[in-house]
Amino acid sequence: MENNNILQYESTVWKTADLLIASGIKQSDFPKFMMPFFALIMVESRFERMTDELRKEYEENELNIDDLFEEIRDQEQGYNKYLIEHNKTLSDICKNDKTFEIDFDAYLKGFDDDTKDLLGIEKGNDEEKYLNISGICGQLKKKKILFSFVKAWSEIDLKPFNNSEITTLEEHIKRKWADISAETAGEQYTPDDVISLISEIIASKINDKEGIVSIYDPTCGGGNMLFGVEDKIKDKLHKFTATFGQDWNDSLYALAKIESRFREDSKIEYGNTLTGTAFYDKSFDVVVANPPYGVDWKGYQKEIRNDKTGRFVALPAVSDGQLLFMQHLISKMDFAGIGVVVHNGSTLFSGDAGSGESSIRKWMFDSDIVEAIIQLPTNEFFNTPIITYLWVLNKKKPEMRKDKVMMINANEKFRLLKKSKGKKRKEIDAENQMLIVQTISEFQETDFAKIFDKEYFYYNKQAIILTNLDENGKSLEEILPIKTDKNGNEKRDKSIKLENLIKLTQKDEDSDLIFDKFYITDFDEEHKTLKNYNTAVIREQLALFDYKEKNLKVYTENATYWFDEDKETIIKEENGLLEELGCGKIIIKSIYKRATKTKEANTIVTIELTPDYQKDYEIIPFVRDEKQNQKNITDFMAKYIFKPFEYLDNTIGVEINFNKIFYKPEKLRPLDEISNDLNEIDIELKTLEAELEL
Repeated sequence: MENNNILQYESTVWKTADLLIASGIKQSDFPKFMMPFFALIMVESRFERMTDELRKEYEENELNIDDLFEEIRDQEQGYNKYLIEHNKTLSDICKNDKTFEIDFDAYLKGFDDDTKDLLGIEKGNDEEKYLNISGICGQLKKKKILFSFVKAWSEIDLKPFNNSEITTLEEHIKRKWADISAETAGEQYTPDDVISLISEIIASKINDKEGIVSIYDPTCGGGNMLFGVEDKIKDKLHKFTATFGQDWNDSLYALAKIESRFREDSKIEYGNTLTGTAFYDKSFDVVVANPPYGVDWKGYQKEIRNDKTGRFVALPAVSDGQLLFMQHLISKMDFAGIGVVVHNGSTLFSGDAGSGESSIRKWMFDSDIVEAIIQLPTNEFFNTPIITYLWVLNKKKPEMRKDKVMMINANEKFRLLKKSKGKKRKEIDAENQMLIVQTISEFQETDFAKIFDKEYFYYNKQAIILTNLDENGKSLEEILPIKTDKNGNEKRDKSIKLENLIKLTQKDEDSDLIFDKFYITDFDEEHKTLKNYNTAVIREQLALFDYKEKNLKVYTENATYWFDEDKETIIKEENGLLEELGCGKIIIKSIYKRATKTKEANTIVTIELTPDYQKDYEIIPFVRDEKQNQKNITDFMAKYIFKPFEYLDNTIGVEINFNKIFYKPEKLRPLDEISNDLNEIDIELKTLEAELEL
C-alpha cells in the first residue's frame, strides 16, 4: 500500500485484537483495551512533529536537550521528557524485549501531568480515569501479552498524517467498536462524508463573516465533527477559528482533549451538557452536533426540570433527549449564528399537539430559526440503517427566506460504496454534496427540494364535546330539569337521579346478576371496615353491570329503565307504556359516607341518567391570520360534524412529514399489459395441469 494512505493501518489495528481474542478477552471489552493505545500513538505522533518542527526552526543554532525541552514545554501542548532526552519512540522501545518493561515504564512516566491525566497513567483506584492505560497495561501484563500488544501498536506511524486523516482511521476503528460492543443505535459516529456535507453547508453561510469564527459542539465525542468543520473553514475560507466542545464519554473526551491541545484556541471540557454546560457565558457563530438518538434522560430529569438557564422552553418525552440538545444548541447560537444538527426522524413528528416535542418544534418555527431540513440517504451510518436528517438553523435569515423553510429530499443523492462498512452502504459523494449546498444557497425549488411558508407545518387540534343522539336525533339532555338559581338564572341539571330504587338485573349466557341493596351499613369480618367492604365487594359487584348490555334493567317503585342499543336510546317503561328518553348513559355509583353524630357509616348506591357526551379532536389546517384560522375551523365543523357540540381548547401543533411532502404515487400499469400477463399465467397453469395428468 501507498504510505500516504492511512487506512493501510486498519489491518494493523485489528491485529492487536487477535492478541486479545487469544487471551480470552471478550470482544465487548476491546474498546477499553484498544482506545488508550490509539490515543497513545496519536499523542506521540503530535509530540514528534512538534519536536521535528522546533529542531528545523533552530537548525542553524542546534538546540541542546535542555533548551529543546524548555521550548517544547513553552508550547503548552504537552510533552514527553523521555522522548526528548532519549530520542526513543514507542517503536524504538519495542526493538528490545529485554529492556522493554523498564523503558516503557519510563516512557509513560515521561509525559506531562495533563497528558498523564487523560491517558490514565499512574492513577489510583479512587481517582477518575478517562483512558486508564496503566490499569489496562496491568491486565495485559497478567495475560503475558503486554509486549506483543504494545509492539503491534508501535508499528502504526501517524506522524505523516494530519487530523482529518487520523480521524478517518479513528472512524473505521470506532465503527467496529460500535459493532462489537453492541452500542445502542442512539450513539452514532458521524461518517466523513456527512461531516464534509455539514462543513460545506456552514462554509457557504459564513463566507462574509469577519474575525474569528467560534464553533461549538456540545456532544463532540472524539471531536471528528467539531475539528472536521474547523479544518474545512480554515482550508476553504482561510479564516481564524476557535473551537469549543464538551462530552461525558470518558475515552472519547480524552481523544478530543488530546487533539485540542495541538490546535490553536481550542477548548474541550468534560461533563453532561444537559445538566452542566461548560460554556454557560458564551455564544457561538457556528453550532454543530450529532446528539444521541432515542436515549432517555430519566437518570437526570430532576436537574433538567429544575434547570435555571432558561434554555428549555419545553421538555420532550423522557425516553428521547434529542430535542433537549436542540434547545441547548439554539440557546448557544450568537444573534447571527448558524447551526447544523443531525437527528433521526422522531424529532420531526413525535408527540401530539401540546406535547413537549410539538411545542419545541412550534417554538423553533415561531422563532423562525429553521432554514432547511435535509433527509439523508438510508444506510449512511455505521451501525444503523435508519433515515437521518440535517436541521439547518439560522438566527439571521436573509429577507427572502424569512418565515420560510426549505425541505430537501437527498435520499437518492448518494454513491454506493464498493464495500460496505458495517451498515454503511452509501456515501454522499463530493458531487452530491455540492448539489445539496447549491440548492440551499440558491433557495429555489427543484425536483428534490420544496419551499414552504413555515405555517404549512402547523395544524389546529380542536377539542370538542359531542352530544351523541339516538336514531331520532334526540339526546337525554333535552329532558333534563331546568332550575332557577337565587339570581334568577336558569340552569339545566346534569343528570336525572332515579329515586326509590328496587333492584338491578342483568342476564347473560352464564348467569343472572341481581343487585337489590342500595343502602348498606353492615360488612363482613374479612374486610374489617365498611369502607374496605365498599371498595372490595360493592364496587366490584356493580362493575359487572353494563348499561349497554341489552339485558340490563333498572327497577324503581314506579318504572323500569334500560338502554336500547339498536335505537341508541334509554327506554322508560311505566304502567305498560314505553317512552324513548333520548341517547344517554346509565351511571351506577357507590358512595361511602363516614359516621356522623346522627348517622352510622353507610354506603349508598345511586343510579343516574346522563346525556352521552363524547370528547373528540379534529385536526384542521392552520393559517397565520387569526380570524381566517377561526373561520376555517368553523367551516370545517359545519361541513363534517353533524352532532351538537361545544368547543373546548384549540391547540396548535407542528409536525413535519417528509413522506407526505415528497410522495410519489406508484405508476399504474396499463390494463392490457396486466391482461396479457394474466393470460400468460393461465397458459402456464394449463400446461402444468396437462403435464400432471400424464
